[in-house]
Amino acid sequence: MSGGYVAQQLINGLILGSMYALVAIGFSMIYGIIRLINFAHGDVVMIGAFVTLGLAQVVGVPFPLVAVAALATGAAMGIIIERGAFRPMRGAPQVTGFIASLAVSIMLQNLGILILTGQPRNFAFPDYLQKVIRVGAVSFRVIDLCIMLSALVLMCGLIFLVQKTRLGMAMRATAENLDVARLMGININRTIMATFALGSCLAGISGLMWGGKFGQIDPLLGFVPGLKSFVAAVIGGVGSIPGAILGGYILGLSEVLFVGLLPPIYSAYRDAFVFSTLILILLLMPNGLLGKRMEERA
Repeated sequence: MSGGYVAQQLINGLILGSMYALVAIGFSMIYGIIRLINFAHGDVVMIGAFVTLGLAQVVGVPFPLVAVAALATGAAMGIIIERGAFRPMRGAPQVTGFIASLAVSIMLQNLGILILTGQPRNFAFPDYLQKVIRVGAVSFRVIDLCIMLSALVLMCGLIFLVQKTRLGMAMRATAENLDVARLMGININRTIMATFALGSCLAGISGLMWGGKFGQIDPLLGFVPGLKSFVAAVIGGVGSIPGAILGGYILGLSEVLFVGLLPPIYSAYRDAFVFSTLILILLLMPNGLLGKRMEERA
């Protein structure tokens, strides 16, 4: 096994980890504020992918505008899901929110099949994004480089927003204690809606990346990436944005290296490896790598 082969697998792991991290951030942001795991979050990835496909290949919109549209579509879906499904149930037991998020997820998947059919669609980017770049023994496409750089820029921008802006301060205060934040004059509804929008816009752009990376999409596209991104968020420490980023890259690298470095017979067990990793980390660190103990809010 050559060093070039290992380097190639590391690049592939970073690409996959970038996509997992973007989706995992949404899980962590939403959980950090309202203590809810939004299982419909992965389906926003699917919606972003199909919006991208429609705009780029059917309408012929230039790619940079398609990327903006994917972000906007994800944000809009996050707002719709929050306003339609979760806001009316705020204050209900946690299990109610979990069931509601599963119901929304199943509804979106079935609507996708009903409207778009279950037939996979080919997803082809412009030729200049498919161009192969070779650096020594390592090769990757321009779209792969765009995925890594875009993910890095978006994650840095989100961290800046959360740490340095008034909205970010409101989000952190709300995550700390919902009732105290309300007494301080923070508009809780607007802050929670903004959290859903920000997390979902990253999921929307992930759909574009997923289609560009693998070349094919279908209405059930978001289920497995969403589930694995949730695993990444838990590994890193659910509720922690840096933890979600770290968990995404750990999971992406581990999954690719598991398939790439072990004999081919084991490649069918990559999902079992993912969840075994989750169990092992939670046994050793129940709050995840960067998570902290979450006390019940007053």
